[in-house]
Amino acid sequence: MARTAQIERNTKETQIQVAINLDGCGEAELDTGLPFLEHMLDQIARHGLIDLNIRAQGDLHIDAHHTVEDIGITLGQAIAQAVGNKQGIQRYGHAYVPLDEALSRVVLDLSGRPGLRMQVEFTRSHIGDFDVDLFHEFFQGLVNHAQITCHIDNLRGTNAHHQAETIFKAFGRALRLAITPDPRQAGQIPSTKGCL
Repeated sequence: MARTAQIERNTKETQIQVAINLDGCGEAELDTGLPFLEHMLDQIARHGLIDLNIRAQGDLHIDAHHTVEDIGITLGQAIAQAVGNKQGIQRYGHAYVPLDEALSRVVLDLSGRPGLRMQVEFTRSHIGDFDVDLFHEFFQGLVNHAQITCHIDNLRGTNAHHQAETIFKAFGRALRLAITPDPRQAGQIPSTKGCL
């Protein structure tokens, strides 16, 4: 059964369309008006082996906050729909990813309970013209709507671009592991409660 979803979110501030294939090959088509965010979303797709198509129009004349947050929300909704009832998946995922001097760790649980713990001290406030505070807004929207428990830690790094890139690569790899089918769990929900 195809693990795909298409979600559209329209507000007075943003219009977002997300299509996702959890069993893809890591291809991304991105048009958000935010080049650095697109670079990061491409990391999730490539390292998660998830096909992503994201189109976004937002009130960027104000700032990027609404657009970044709403992309996170819509992507979270798409992940939740595509993963379905979670039968037969591994459920947990983790990854450490280095990039030169930077190292980040992401640990997540497709628990059905949203939670974000993000310990990242970026070495500067902006990467190009992208405000690094917005990464938290992106991940908060995503985990709330995908109902994922997620811990994100940048363990070291002096280059903010490297810090961000290791976080997004690690998230992609951790998600890839969590959604991977486990043949020993076939037809079962990976929880003693019997539901997630």
